[in-house]
Amino acid sequence: MSLLAELAREIMRCQDCDLHRTSTRAVPGEGPENASIVFIGEAPGWNEDQQGRPFVGPAGQFLDQLLASANLPRDKVYITNIVKHRPPSNRDPLRAEMKACEKWLDKQLEIIKPKIIVTLGRYSMAKFLSASESISKIHGVARKMDNMVVVPMYHPAAALHQQSLRKTIEADFQKLPQVLAGLEQVEVATPAAQQLSMF
Repeated sequence: MSLLAELAREIMRCQDCDLHRTSTRAVPGEGPENASIVFIGEAPGWNEDQQGRPFVGPAGQFLDQLLASANLPRDKVYITNIVKHRPPSNRDPLRAEMKACEKWLDKQLEIIKPKIIVTLGRYSMAKFLSASESISKIHGVARKMDNMVVVPMYHPAAALHQQSLRKTIEADFQKLPQVLAGLEQVEVATPAAQQLSMF
């Protein structure tokens, strides 16, 4: 059994916050252990809660389209959320719930060691970037952080509620192959200046 599969079994048994009482099942995440890119949303919705898989509802269908448009097969990336159980009535996750779930996401990232983390929405963005940052100002802009790159983006659901954001989200996704290719070039390049010039 892979490390991610073992971790998923632990997440399924988690009772560290009250969300497990009101949800059907945990939604650990899915994707390969060697994924170069990890996408992090905020919480499972109704469809995800029923199926135990992330991003399978309307927002997930749009995410699938976005991934295809960027030539990123869904089975080659890892997809998860900040919290692993669905909040009641799809409300926003509470600070205490996110804190209780934080260790699971940290362990997932430790196992996968992605080159790029794409945060989908403000809750996952807040884990990696300053709370004072505004997603409307920094979306789609890659930032080098430690051994990885973080790219904050709007949550795909935002386009379902606000059609004007659809083109913005599509354009941000179009940048991902270029960011990934740039990282791979940096890894084989020797001059440090090349690494800095990317961002």
